[in-house]
Amino acid sequence: MNIERTVIPGVLILRPRKFEDARGFFAPVFRESDLQAAGVAHGWVQENQSLSVRKGTVRGMHFQKPPFVQAKLVRVVRGAALDVCVDIRRDSPSFGRHVAVELSADNLTSIYIPAGFAHGFCTLAPDCEILYKVSSGYAPEAEGGVRWNDPALGIAWPIAEEEAMLSDRDRQLPSLADLAL
Repeated sequence: MNIERTVIPGVLILRPRKFEDARGFFAPVFRESDLQAAGVAHGWVQENQSLSVRKGTVRGMHFQKPPFVQAKLVRVVRGAALDVCVDIRRDSPSFGRHVAVELSADNLTSIYIPAGFAHGFCTLAPDCEILYKVSSGYAPEAEGGVRWNDPALGIAWPIAEEEAMLSDRDRQLPSLADLAL
């Protein structure tokens, strides 16, 4: 497993080795010992899967407030998506900065997102399935979000605003400046 550090400390890109032959391929996409060696030492308590039928579906930017913050380990198992995380820790030197990476069923890449980040993605293919582990369970009273296209975030989304498919909830999320944490 090749683990790359990003411009934001704690956010990691994981690229597994892929072993291919005439039958197809095998790849160890998750190994706890690899994450521990990179400084990630906590258990996963829940695994979620989402299906986005249409290319250009945007989900996010979501997070859970303390004490229910979640670290995430995200990968695409069918299709492709631009996955994005934004540092929303007010006391962090990287507050408001983001990391974006293309995850796909073909490249097998995963992203580790520490607690204290908003997370979202835009599908790059139809019928995109995303699988992600979280470090704490879902707590509806702690859910929050920031507007996906807030200019202050500077995210280069691969879709025009008017073409994005969003939930009503995601359309009404506040900007980073208006976020109550």
